[in-house]
Amino acid sequence: MDKRFKLTVEDVLNKQFNIDFKGYSSIEVDEFLDLVISDYQEYDQMIKELGDHLQEYERQIASLKNRIAEFESKANTVDKEAVIDNVDILKRLTRLENEVFKK
Repeated sequence: MDKRFKLTVEDVLNKQFNIDFKGYSSIEVDEFLDLVISDYQEYDQMIKELGDHLQEYERQIASLKNRIAEFESKANTVDKEAVIDNVDILKRLTRLENEVFKK
C-alpha cells in the first residue's frame, strides 16, 4: 500500500494509551478506535478494489489500442488495393472506349 497514510490498521489496533487520573474513559477510546480500525479496513479494501479495476481498465485500453492499430493497418491495405483495382478498371474502360470509338 502507498505510504500516504501515517497509520495502519495494526498501528491503531496496537496503540496503548497512558492511564491518567483525569483521563478519557478507556471504553469510549476503545469503541472509537474500533470505528477507526473498521474505517481503515474499508479504505484498504476499497483501495485494493480500485487498484484492481484500474489494472483491468489499463489492460482493456492496451488491448483496444492494439485492435485499433490492426484495423488501421488493414484499412490502409484495403484502401491501397481499392485504388489499384480502380486504376486497373479505368485503364480497361479507356482501352474499350478507344476500340469502340475508333470505328
